[in-house]
Amino acid sequence: MILALESSCDETAIALFDPARGLQGEWIRSQIALHEGYGGVVPDLATREHLQAIQPLLREAQAVDAGLAGVTRVAVTQGPGLAGCLAIGVAAAKALAYALNVPLVGVNHLRGHAFSPFIALHAENPAGFDRRWEELTPHLGLIVSGGNTLLFRLGADRNIAVISSTRDDAAGEALDKGAKLLGLGYPGGPLIEALATQGDPRAFEFPRGLGGREELEFSFSGLKTSLRYRLEKMTAEEVVARRADLCASYQHAVIDALVRKTWAAFDREEVRSIGLSGGVANNRSLRTALGRAAGQRGVPLLAAAPQHTGDNAGMIAFAAWCDPAAQPTALTALRIAPGLTL
Repeated sequence: MILALESSCDETAIALFDPARGLQGEWIRSQIALHEGYGGVVPDLATREHLQAIQPLLREAQAVDAGLAGVTRVAVTQGPGLAGCLAIGVAAAKALAYALNVPLVGVNHLRGHAFSPFIALHAENPAGFDRRWEELTPHLGLIVSGGNTLLFRLGADRNIAVISSTRDDAAGEALDKGAKLLGLGYPGGPLIEALATQGDPRAFEFPRGLGGREELEFSFSGLKTSLRYRLEKMTAEEVVARRADLCASYQHAVIDALVRKTWAAFDREEVRSIGLSGGVANNRSLRTALGRAAGQRGVPLLAAAPQHTGDNAGMIAFAAWCDPAAQPTALTALRIAPGLTL
């Protein structure tokens, strides 16, 4: 049994994973309501909330099945993320590993996202997971979140090679900043998505960064600038009246760029499946667009389950078991790495 902790940003999460049976429990405390009034995550407040939430979550985990008695490994997110938030999780994980006398494993948060689309496959048939893995790899994955947008190749040996990333802003950041420009709340991505369902995605034309070039990198800074210029030419009344169309068109530009680059990479790589993960992966329009394109090309789309798209401990526990890069580390050797990359 693997006990995992996640505290990289504004979610405190704990999970128990049994390689023979799958996830046995997941517990999470969200801070969205706390940070909503500030329009974004306040690091000091987030750190304080992690400190207050971890012990109650652990008590909930102890009440399930054999509790922590069957834990043979403790895993924790060591980066990337907010330094103070990561430090709370790492300190708690060290204390637990010491108290339970079990190995400690530091997990890369982004690699957790990379493996998260496979959690559901493992749950369907843990005993047959290795066979399914061989059938679906090499695998092309797309991680889309507030801080990262990247394409990677996941080999049969479970090693990851980055294909491309964003040159400037992440897709999730572009959605959040777009929502702020439109006078919406936080977090912005889901609010834009909700309004987009009522609007026309072709009402306004927004640019696709690097859309006409052969390289596979993403770029979203120009999109935000284009929205700002568009809004400056409109009256406050016009913005309110056309907000749904603006959201639909803006979101469509983001999704179109993500889908185009993904399939451009697919045409260059020999892969057997496509993956979608990260916080923005919960966007229904993005999932639908990628799923439709995957069906046309005859390859399966493995999209992370909604509960495993954002910051969660389930993917950290799974990666601690599945990822060859997640190796036991001495308690004194494990350090937080806020800027860690995939």
